Amino acid sequence: MTIRWPRVLTPTYLSQIIRTQKNPLKALQIFNEAKSRYPKYCHNGPVYATMISILGTSGRLVEMRDVIEQMREDSCECKDSVFVSAIKIYAKAGLVDEAISLYKSIPQFNCVNWTESFNTLLHIMVSENQLEAAHHLFVESSCGWEVKSRVQALNLLMYALCQKGRSDLALQIFQEMDYQGCYPNRNSYAILMKGLCQDRRLHEATHLLYSMFWRISQKGNGEDIVIYRTLLDALCDEGKFEEAVEILGKILRKGLKAPKRCYNRLDLSDGKDIEGAKCLIHEALIRGSIPSFASYNAMAVDLYSEGKIGEADKVIIEMQDKGFKPTHSIFEAKVAALCKVSKVDEAIKVIEEDMVEVNCLPTARVYNVLLKNLCNIGNSTAVLKSLNKMSNKVGCTADKETYSILLEMLCHERRYLEASQLLEQMSIKSYWPCANSYNLLIKGLCSLGRQYEAVMWLEDMISQGKLPEISVWNSLASSFCNSEIIKVSSETFNRLRNL
Repeated sequence: MTIRWPRVLTPTYLSQIIRTQKNPLKALQIFNEAKSRYPKYCHNGPVYATMISILGTSGRLVEMRDVIEQMREDSCECKDSVFVSAIKIYAKAGLVDEAISLYKSIPQFNCVNWTESFNTLLHIMVSENQLEAAHHLFVESSCGWEVKSRVQALNLLMYALCQKGRSDLALQIFQEMDYQGCYPNRNSYAILMKGLCQDRRLHEATHLLYSMFWRISQKGNGEDIVIYRTLLDALCDEGKFEEAVEILGKILRKGLKAPKRCYNRLDLSDGKDIEGAKCLIHEALIRGSIPSFASYNAMAVDLYSEGKIGEADKVIIEMQDKGFKPTHSIFEAKVAALCKVSKVDEAIKVIEEDMVEVNCLPTARVYNVLLKNLCNIGNSTAVLKSLNKMSNKVGCTADKETYSILLEMLCHERRYLEASQLLEQMSIKSYWPCANSYNLLIKGLCSLGRQYEAVMWLEDMISQGKLPEISVWNSLASSFCNSEIIKVSSETFNRLRNL
């Protein structure tokens, strides 16, 4: 495609040009050519960010590293988000050391705030189980003025320790937050409460609850219900029903600021089982909180995330009785919960009927939740059906990840013609798959005698700078050598020679 260069080039215009290129190497060539064509032109942060993203998402990590180095030499002002993107790309490629090296080199760039990069890298290191390295990173970086907030980082460290069964150390971090100049937020309490309860440190968990009353629950926020429920459920699991009822009363009075009519003491001594006791407590929490969307939403989403679908459904019913309408976050949680227990038909019904009944139109996000879960359980037929319904709705489009997962599923199931049709839809949306997907599809089409489509996708693959495997060429050669179709294939073979 011929490039029409303007009389005066701006970084914004150059970004538009390189975004339209299918081949990342062609985009890089245009990016580099700009300076030679326009001596007075200088790249800025956004155009560097665009080029780095294009190279990174296409797997051109060597070229991405060169552009990052060029950005450092230019000393143009750049945002933290550029490094966040590159760090994630390195981590996805399994190059965590490269991500760490890039982060440590940020002071050499013209970037004044790298809080997001710090939190992103810390999250990756925690996910990779590199706790000691994560701790060193925190000690090295948390005191500088470039990291504006340390609360998210401390929350990550507490979460990692709780996952390891060391809620005692997480509690020490929490208690030292004041010395770090930080103020614990709701997420801090939620993480630590869950960790303490999992480790059965209920005495410390109870004291943590009391500290919530005067630190973040002074106005009776409904979202705190989820944290309260964690402790009350843990007490019930240990058979401490009387203690749970006593703490419930304090929660209603001091935490939720419930009206006096809700102070009636629960009686859990009538032989109820643990789950029955929990249900009664959950109902008391819902009734006791000042009716709000936040409280109903938090409780319903939390119950769905734990797979307690029936109980969460009751919360939604009560929510509607109080005049509150369920929103997309609740339906997304319900769809995910139903898919996890393989209730695909019910999940589809939620989107096609339940959401419409409350005038909550299905969005691309809720469809993507459904599609990804269907992909995870390997139901490609249901995915295709839902994808077609989704495409008929205005403003609803599945994301690239969903399409890519489905494409590989169809190839592994040897449904190559359907995979080819799906790739046509992806091409229209500029969702280019990885090289492995192209290799699988091309070889599969050759096995079906569909050389024309195979070469068409080979051309598409090469136009993006992706190199086919040797086995792809072998499959093509074998299909052309078939004596029955050699005449039909001559035109296609000539096209192949010109690649």
